[in-house]
Amino acid sequence: MRQVIRLHSAHRDDIGDLVTRRPVPGPAIGHVGAFLFLNHHGPQTYAPDNRGLPFGPHPHRGFETVTFILDGELAHTDSAGHESIIRAGGVQWMTAGSGIVHAEVSPAAFRRDGGPMEILQLWVNLPARLKMTAPRYFGVQAEGIPAIDGVHLIAGEYRGVSGPIPSLTGTFMSFATLAPGEQVTFEGLSGRDVFLYCARGSIEVGGTAVPHFHLAELGDGDGVTIAASEPALFLFGHADPIPEPIVAHGPFVMNTADEIRQAYADYQAGKFGAAEIVTG
Repeated sequence: MRQVIRLHSAHRDDIGDLVTRRPVPGPAIGHVGAFLFLNHHGPQTYAPDNRGLPFGPHPHRGFETVTFILDGELAHTDSAGHESIIRAGGVQWMTAGSGIVHAEVSPAAFRRDGGPMEILQLWVNLPARLKMTAPRYFGVQAEGIPAIDGVHLIAGEYRGVSGPIPSLTGTFMSFATLAPGEQVTFEGLSGRDVFLYCARGSIEVGGTAVPHFHLAELGDGDGVTIAASEPALFLFGHADPIPEPIVAHGPFVMNTADEIRQAYADYQAGKFGAAEIVTG
């Protein structure tokens, strides 16, 4: 079974009035294999007549974003023609691939009325063979996500159940909610990059406590058992390693510096298209 070899605290890096914490990349960890970046926005409560989330139209290329709406709502639109408003408990999965422009903002009703908000966004790498794949998008509300003993399954299989989003790379993705005294076990992890982040409460792996706002770096093994000592919510995913160079700059993740320069040139030439901000 896998054990915790190191804990990484999420460092505070607010974006304007948006409370933001980032466990990876951090001072002692650049990425967790295929898992490149995590922003934890909130938890916080917005007053009525607020400006909402600040993520107007911006580009991406070469990776995927998986966004967990734990509280509040998120309005998405992109240059490939996708548009949605995902509510609390839902998830959106966007493959930037060859290039996309998207906007992630708060819908009009949230900006008018305010309310609680907590959102996590995870960046997942793509191998060179898929970095220029066609962009795609899936938005799934809470009711479309199967829950098996507290595990909310997004992609992959767990106990004979398949998640609603087909991963291009065979990535397993979930979030789990456990009550005190409950535990879950994940198996089939040999040779996989494993991502474990505690967002709420506290969990325990092999006798090591993992408090909220902490990423757990795990050792080798085919399985892991995660227990809750108090009400907890954590992200758990695993993916095949991608043994390729990672060159990241701003909103692009490629394999070489030349590819990064080309991404900027293509975006500035308008080849990614444009996205309008959702106002509904």
